[in-house]
Amino acid sequence: LPLNPTLAYAKSCGMKFHYLDRATYRLKTTLQVKYYLQNIFNRFYLIPEGGTNNLAIQGCEEIVTELEESYDYYCLSVGTGGTVSGVVSALKGQHSVIGFSALKGDFLTLEVEKFLQAYSDDKFTNWFINNDYHFGGYAKVKPELLDFMKAFEGKHKILLDPIYTAKSFYGLYDLIHNDHFSRGSRILFVHTGGLQGRAGFGL
Repeated sequence: LPLNPTLAYAKSCGMKFHYLDRATYRLKTTLQVKYYLQNIFNRFYLIPEGGTNNLAIQGCEEIVTELEESYDYYCLSVGTGGTVSGVVSALKGQHSVIGFSALKGDFLTLEVEKFLQAYSDDKFTNWFINNDYHFGGYAKVKPELLDFMKAFEGKHKILLDPIYTAKSFYGLYDLIHNDHFSRGSRILFVHTGGLQGRAGFGL
């Protein structure tokens, strides 16, 4: 306490919280912690941090399968890797997928590879994770990112969040301006939401 804006909104929707100390949370994937939770809640469904598992990947495939048109490039933010894994899986090796990491470091490529291998026997090489636009790491921002958000929202009337989509759009625009894409390329940007996170930045 006090709850951040996202948790406050979740509570207002009826969510109940059960807190774990940091040491226990670090062990959240172990049987010890799962048995501990089972003793409290009986039968329960454990959603992994970030929501990424095979069911999430299956659900995110629909982002592609429900489209009525195809594109040369599919671009989106990456946090844990579930959404981009679903997009890659649905495309079956066709077209190109660019995931923009919101986190500092280059570990997400291995994470997405792991998710895809666990989900499907198919091997896909039509994707990559761009690590150049994290702006310092998860939930970190810089003045140029906030300036970009303000200009983008003023021009297009589309809200962004500073944790994910603003960084990705910034990266996409930068790639376009640096001629990364061939002229005439059809690019789809998947806006993954996260707008509740704006409140934590006073937006």
